[in-house]
Formats: sequence, C-alpha cells, structure tokens
Amino acid sequence: MGASCCGHDHHHHNNSAQMDARYRRVLWAVLALNAAMFAVEIGAGVAAGSASLQADALDFFGDAANYGISLFVIGMALRVRALAALGKGLSMAVFGLWVIGTVIWHMVQGTLPNAVAMGAVGFVALAVNAASFALLWAYRGGDANMRSAWICTRNDVVGNLAVLAAAAGVFGTGTGWPDVIVATIMAGLALQGAWTVVGQSLGELRRPAPVPAE
Repeated sequence: MGASCCGHDHHHHNNSAQMDARYRRVLWAVLALNAAMFAVEIGAGVAAGSASLQADALDFFGDAANYGISLFVIGMALRVRALAALGKGLSMAVFGLWVIGTVIWHMVQGTLPNAVAMGAVGFVALAVNAASFALLWAYRGGDANMRSAWICTRNDVVGNLAVLAAAAGVFGTGTGWPDVIVATIMAGLALQGAWTVVGQSLGELRRPAPVPAE
C-alpha cells in the first residue's frame, strides 16, 4: 500500500512538473508578445496623441512585467505565488489610477487624437492579445498567480476592442471625447481586475500552512 501511495505521489509530481513546464513556455511567448507591443504602442500613442493608446501601451508593459514575475515563481510554494499575485494586483490598481490621471490631462489639454493611427495600431494590438488570450485559456482556473495572468490578458482584449471603438468615434465626431471615454473604461477594467486578483491572493495567504506529515 505504501508503494502504491508513493507511486501516486510520483505520478502527481510528474503531472505538476509537466504543467509547470508547459505554463512556463506559454508565459515566455506572451511575455515576448507584450514587450514588443509595448515598444510599438507607446510610440504610436504619443505620436497620435491618444490617451487610450498610451494606456494600452502601459498595460502591455505591466503585463510583460507580470508574466516575468509569474515565470519566476512557478513551482514555488503557494504562499510565494500568492504574494506575487498580490503584487501584480496592486500594480494593476496603480495602472488604473495612472490612466485616470492621463485622462484628466488630455481633457484639460483638449487633445484631438489621430483616429487612423489609433485604428491601425489597435488592430495589431488586438491580434497580439487574442493570441495571448488563447495561449493562457487553459490556465484561467488555476491559482491566483495563473488566474492573474489570464485576467490581465482578458482585460487587454476588451481594452483593444474599446480602442478600436474610440478610433471610430474620434473619426466620426472629430472630437477627442471617445478616446477619453475609452481610456476611462480601461482604467475601470484595471481596477476591477486588481480587486479580483488581490481578493483571491489574500484568500490564499489566509489559508493555514499544511502540516508536514510525520
């Protein structure tokens, strides 16, 4: 019976190691995609004078950093992974507040973004985030660390669709208000995602540590 239990533990350990290896490869792929899109979109956002594009670019940067953290803590104890997720959740909240500040600045300045540039870059960003979303789909129900990575990408897809809607709105109205509205929505998504991730990570941190078998 003892051999049977050991065999089960060994099989479970192998399955866990295989999942960690697959998840690590997925994270490297989405990290590279997000880092590349940050470089593209931050330049385009500044050149186009678009608050929503700049917000999306900063989101790509934050996601790349978050995926890097997730890679670092794979296979570590649940408490370490929960602490990493807590840090990521707080960074999502900071991003949301930063976007709100950017929106206020653009409102005061009365900026009129370049709708064509917004649309073109928005389509590329949507394709990149759709690929990341598909890669991370299988891990959406994991621990707080895995779930936080998926939530970031889910928010990004919704944000990209909103940027495209803003581009159409700016083009149709000749005003910057659609861009401001979309950037505000993106800030709300970041804050909602932060609330979810922080809540789950705090719940995992409150769990009593398992008692080692004697």
